Amino acid sequence: MRDSVILVDDNDNPLGYIDKLEAHQKGLLHRAVSVFIFNSKHELLLQRRALNKYHSPGLWSNTACTHPYPNETISDAAIRRLNEEMGIKDAQLFKLFDFIYNEKLNNELIEHEYDHVFMGLSDATPILNLDEVCEYKYSDIYNILDDIKVNPDKYTIWFKIIFNRVFAFIENNFTGIYSNQKIEKK
Repeated sequence: MRDSVILVDDNDNPLGYIDKLEAHQKGLLHRAVSVFIFNSKHELLLQRRALNKYHSPGLWSNTACTHPYPNETISDAAIRRLNEEMGIKDAQLFKLFDFIYNEKLNNELIEHEYDHVFMGLSDATPILNLDEVCEYKYSDIYNILDDIKVNPDKYTIWFKIIFNRVFAFIENNFTGIYSNQKIEKK
């Protein structure tokens, strides 16, 4: 069942299970989790997906993402995948929001996900799972925003969608942290 995803309706009610690749080929709505980790310098930890991934290889994305296993809670899936991909065990995560997106990928696959988005803080040095991630970097959110505008093809489709919402959340809730950058950017 580890290669299965949980099919859901528009309210995230489970409808059954299907092979992960088949779900992406048919564009079926399924449950997903995305994790955003910031360090004490308020930089976002980005990962570059491994070159052997069946979709979006070599693209920059959020810290970790996954599909929950059958009978696994959403928060447990977020914690598990953060450890599996980045070797980070110490981050305390909190849920930011959920949303649905439906986007075609460049290899005739479709990402149609009910995504649960988590955020956390950690200064741990990532220990990469090279089957999943080939590189990482920390970056200021304003630099990421600027780079997405200039180089959108360097980022996964879901990251570009989610990042705008995470960016808005941070600006609305942590204005004191980024006040110097706001002044410089205007």
